[in-house]
Amino acid sequence: MVNEAGASVYSASKLAQAEFPTLHVEERSAVSIGRRLIDPLSELVKIEPKSIGVGMYQHDVTPKKLDQELSFVVETCVNSVGVNVNTASRELLNYVSGLNKKMIDKLLEYKEKVGKILARKELTKVFSPKVYEQSIGFLRIPDATNSLDKTSIHPESYDVALKILDIYNLSLDDLGKDKVKDIFKNVNIEELASKVSSDKYTVEDIIKSFIAPYRDPRDTIEAPILKSDILTLDDLKVGMELTGTVRNVIDFGAFIDIGLHDDALVHISEISNEYIKHPSEVLSVGDIVKCYVLDINKEKNRVQLTLKNK
Repeated sequence: MVNEAGASVYSASKLAQAEFPTLHVEERSAVSIGRRLIDPLSELVKIEPKSIGVGMYQHDVTPKKLDQELSFVVETCVNSVGVNVNTASRELLNYVSGLNKKMIDKLLEYKEKVGKILARKELTKVFSPKVYEQSIGFLRIPDATNSLDKTSIHPESYDVALKILDIYNLSLDDLGKDKVKDIFKNVNIEELASKVSSDKYTVEDIIKSFIAPYRDPRDTIEAPILKSDILTLDDLKVGMELTGTVRNVIDFGAFIDIGLHDDALVHISEISNEYIKHPSEVLSVGDIVKCYVLDINKEKNRVQLTLKNK
C-alpha cells in the first residue's frame, strides 16, 4: 500500500505537465503513486512538503517560515539517505548540499552524454573542486567498481578507511557482513583514531558505514503490516483487530492508515486508558500501532478506531 498524499497536487503541477505532456491528470497521479513504491524520496521531493501531510494550523504560520522549516527537514532527509547519482532527478539534486542550479545542469548534461557514472572521481570533470568537496559525500554510486563509492564515506577519508580495514585484516568485500559488526562492536574509537591519524568523529562515521554500507536509514524503521483483504468499508467489522500507521496527530486525536482510501480516526478518548492532555504524548507520525474498529459510518465513509483492547 502506497500513501497517495499530494499525488493530485503533483499531477496538476507544471513539473508533471513537463514530464508527461501527453497524459491526463489522473494518469500522472497513477505514475506518481507507482514511482513512490520504487523510490519514495525521489518522487516526494517533487511536491511541496506542506501538500504531503494534512495539518490543522499550517495556514496560521507565515508561509515563508513554514517553507524554510519544511525545506530544511527535506534537505536533512535527502543528505542523510544519500542520492543515487545515476537515477536522481533535478528536483532531488536541488536538495543536495553544495549543489547549485548551474552544477546540477552540468551533471545532468554529463549523465546524458556518458549514460552511466561508475566512479565518484568522474565527477571531478563536472564539478569545481569546492563543489566536489562539499557535495560528493551525499552522492552515492551503487554500481561503482570501488565499494567505497557506494557508501557515505567522503573520498577525503578513503585512505583512513583503508587503513582501518588493513588493521583488522578486512577487505572491501567484507563491508556489511556480520564479522564486521562483531569486530567493531567494542572497539576503542579514540585509540583507533590515533592509530590512523584521524579524529574520532570521522572514524565513528567510517565504522558506521562499514557496518551498514549501502543501507537506507529507513531500513531500521518498523514496516507497517496492512491486511491485504481490507480495501473497502465492507471488509471491516466492529471489533476487528488491525495494524496501521499513524499519518497525522492532531488536538482531538490521530489519523491512522489501515489500508483504506481514507485514513481512519482514533479520538483522543480512545488512545489510552490513562488521562492525556494531547495525543502527541502517546503517538507520533510513523508509529505502527495495533488498533480495533470502533464504528463504521458508510454514509460518511468514515471509520473510528480505538487503541484500547476492549
